[in-house]
Amino acid sequence: MTIKIIIIIFLTIIIHGTETLSYSIRLGGIRLKKIAVSLSLTGIVLLIARTSNMFQAPLLGAIVDNAKVNASIDVLKVFRIALLSASAGTLLALFLYPTFTRLSMLMIKRLEVDGSVISMMKMTNIHKLKRTDTYVRRPRIQMLYRLRIGGIPKRIMLINIIVTAIYTSGILAALYASVLNPGHSATSNMATGVVNGIATILLTIFLDPQIALMTERALNEGNGDDKMTKTYAWLMVARFFGTLLAQFLLVPSAVFISWVSSVLA
Repeated sequence: MTIKIIIIIFLTIIIHGTETLSYSIRLGGIRLKKIAVSLSLTGIVLLIARTSNMFQAPLLGAIVDNAKVNASIDVLKVFRIALLSASAGTLLALFLYPTFTRLSMLMIKRLEVDGSVISMMKMTNIHKLKRTDTYVRRPRIQMLYRLRIGGIPKRIMLINIIVTAIYTSGILAALYASVLNPGHSATSNMATGVVNGIATILLTIFLDPQIALMTERALNEGNGDDKMTKTYAWLMVARFFGTLLAQFLLVPSAVFISWVSSVLA
């Protein structure tokens, strides 16, 4: 396994782990009744995922370029490893969910006091990280009993699975399409924006408004934080299954993008 593949695995785990853990920050905001501050912190955390994506994409592109001159490189195998890493990152976020929720509450309180992320990075606050172990909560089997699916909108879970699958496999499918159809590689690579655009539209129209509405209701209910704890956990599970579904969408999507590229040429 080359250094490039190891870096891709590491970055993919970071990308999907941080994106999934953004639910923990929202839950921390609900528990503290400070949803606006939590959403601001969520944007900062998601910036980590997007920055990692900026480094990951060129590495994937470099592997595709090398595969065009070196037939021994199995691009599909590399991409499946990347998708498996996405599943691993999401699963890791599920295990860190209880711990990161408690840490999120701490960060929200500190952000409110310090007023900016720069101020939060003062040495006095960094020294407090030594006490992070006091916030660690190990997942217990009792937590699974609390996550009965009753009361969770099945449509939201289904949409999250589909959107995650499209988003996760979109870039890889476009890159693999350029391998299947080298003559139209530029057109295939440009299709990445279209595929991710479709996923973003589905997310914006069907998922985000529903989650925002449920969050607003939770703020006004006595046991709203318990309900959203369960909801966000199932949304994480849905993301995990979405990364698994991406494995099955990879090749068909690449073939479809390759066909569209040939038609447009």
